[in-house]
Amino acid sequence: MNIQIDTLAYTNRLRWLAPEQKLIFATILLVITAFAHPFIQILIAVWISFWTVMYAGIPAKTYLKLVYVATLFWLTSLPALVINGVDLSHIHLVPKDSLGGLTFGSYYIYLSHKGIEQGLTILTRAIASLSCLYFVMLTIPFSELLQTLRRIGVPVLITELLLLMYRFIFVLLNTTAELWTAQQSRGGYRTFRTGMKSLALLIGQLLKRTIENYRQVSLSLAARGFNGELRVWHPHRYQKSKRYAIEAIVGCVVLIALEFWQHAGMVTRI
Repeated sequence: MNIQIDTLAYTNRLRWLAPEQKLIFATILLVITAFAHPFIQILIAVWISFWTVMYAGIPAKTYLKLVYVATLFWLTSLPALVINGVDLSHIHLVPKDSLGGLTFGSYYIYLSHKGIEQGLTILTRAIASLSCLYFVMLTIPFSELLQTLRRIGVPVLITELLLLMYRFIFVLLNTTAELWTAQQSRGGYRTFRTGMKSLALLIGQLLKRTIENYRQVSLSLAARGFNGELRVWHPHRYQKSKRYAIEAIVGCVVLIALEFWQHAGMVTRI
């Protein structure tokens, strides 16, 4: 899956909006997500997704692919949360939590009701948090994001490391794609045995090329008089939108009010 994140970040319809305004908006929603109930988290995910797809003009297909990848990671952790087991001598402790299970030797393996609830809670929180992250990634170019972090006091060393790591991620992905295509064209994955051998060769070549690329970058920086700070020119002029600011403030206030109302209702029921 080839997603041109940088291209979308530079060409979205919110490109003219000041990055500080977008970053503050996403950060506030992320903080609310950390303390909110699942229903509020779902509302946050839907709302920030609306901003990303409708306001910023990010293709819905691309955005759904990103959400799909995040959902796959959630699915890999789901069995560990849902499936539980106890010794048969303690089986009297699980009737209210068990949705059904099987006995294996001296153990009872069952589906946990609390585990399912916990898994769904993790899903809503993860989707809401990632939606905020995707909004930042797809509407603010990474170099401008780093400049914004510098202006708010983040050490230069951290931003430089982030920039180099970001660049090498894409170098790594491109190199992997090239090597895999070359192996695939030569029938390197016809059988499981040849596939494992080709995968080992790919990993070895990937490490070798990454080290070589790092050496070339270090030499090029040294040749240009690198003094520990990468300076990037930003000719783009930003604007601030009162309309978007008012909408963001009103929406965040409504979400906080709904969270307090839901919390008060749960306390009353208890």
